[in-house]
Amino acid sequence: MAKMQRNTVLVVMSFFAIYFIWGSTYLWNKIAVTELPAFMLAGIRFFTAGTLIFIISRILGLPLKISKQEFKNTFKAGFLFLTIGNGIVVWALQYVDSGFAALEVSAQPLVVLIMMRVLHGKKIQPMSIIGVVFGITGIFLLVSQKEIIAQEGAVLGMVLIFLCMLSWSYGSLFVSKAELPKNFFVNTGYQMFTSGLSLVLISMLLREPWSLPTTWSTPVLWSMSLLIVFGSIVTFTAFNYLLRIVSPEKVATSTYVNPIVAMTLGWYFLNENITMQSVIASIVLLTGVYFINTKKSLTILSRFSGKRIPKKMAKDLK
Repeated sequence: MAKMQRNTVLVVMSFFAIYFIWGSTYLWNKIAVTELPAFMLAGIRFFTAGTLIFIISRILGLPLKISKQEFKNTFKAGFLFLTIGNGIVVWALQYVDSGFAALEVSAQPLVVLIMMRVLHGKKIQPMSIIGVVFGITGIFLLVSQKEIIAQEGAVLGMVLIFLCMLSWSYGSLFVSKAELPKNFFVNTGYQMFTSGLSLVLISMLLREPWSLPTTWSTPVLWSMSLLIVFGSIVTFTAFNYLLRIVSPEKVATSTYVNPIVAMTLGWYFLNENITMQSVIASIVLLTGVYFINTKKSLTILSRFSGKRIPKKMAKDLK
């Protein structure tokens, strides 16, 4: 607990990064993927970001040498998070709106809770169960919209995003227990560099048409730059840091805030349509994250279960 108190500011800044900056990446990816092939886009993004992290680490004097086991684990984490968890989402953005994709991904905390129960035997608390119910309801409201499902490729995009969400959720649990480089910045660098290479290889195998940055439009250049610096280096470093400091399900709650940011930016910059059903779905999902996160409500419930509340906790409720 003392360690958490010493890093309170860093924890708050890290949550800001994964909540709001990450939410903006849906817009940047949507802009870039309108001109660039999906796997090429993601491959260049992460390979460049990983290389920059190594250069910065050298300048700061951070050791880049890691053990074989640490390298294997960073490769696996990068593959789960970025090669599958991000690369395929970028591909799916060709068929669904950025706000819709972010809303669908917001089911991740529910998957994390279920995976923790199945794989680690962790008990799901009563308030978290209520949060899961709200989350499932919100997702149903989202994907049941006929005007969205009727769009060409929309269903395929939904399914692929769901598979990416499973990969990301499992990766969150894996990283929380795996032996990884102690420095979060270096850890992020290895994950991005290796996943960048994987995505470039996939792009070549699929024979995607490559192009030079000199041929890209100004919006794409800006989007790629923001994705590399803020969407990759800053946010993934914060993400890896938080996974080792707080529980995976707490980190996964970023997927509830991301869609609100993504929907707002998509509506403002890309004229994406926000339906009333999508708004209701987002409200329901945010309500779910409240129930998953809150501890005070759990304590309040104990008043009705006949259990005695510790004096300190009772004092906190006053």
